Amino acid sequence: MNQRPAQARREHARTRQARTRHARCAGLAVAILCAGGWPARAEGDREYGAYLASQCVTCHQATGKSAGGVPAIVGWPPDQFAAVMTSYRRKERDNEVMRTVAAALSDEEIAALAAYFGDLKATGGP
Repeated sequence: MNQRPAQARREHARTRQARTRHARCAGLAVAILCAGGWPARAEGDREYGAYLASQCVTCHQATGKSAGGVPAIVGWPPDQFAAVMTSYRRKERDNEVMRTVAAALSDEEIAALAAYFGDLKATGGP
């Protein structure tokens, strides 16, 4: 009896399984991205961050000092900055002002701000 049809069926089944796995992985990746499940990347454009920072330094001191209960953000590690801003955007942290600010920022803008503030050094005296 000819073994070719059985071999062809097995190869077809393996190909179909591989396609199904790839489709599931692609579907999962799309679902995560659409749900906002990926944190903002912290590899941003520092110059763009400098341009965007004017709103931040209205409350957060550019000197790196904490003032009036508003924490300093100068010198924060970019990954930490991006994670905090993303958590405000997802409403996982309590501060309506920061939630509003973060909701208006794209991942690219958060990454740029993270790069900018991460590179700054605290200045001024005690």
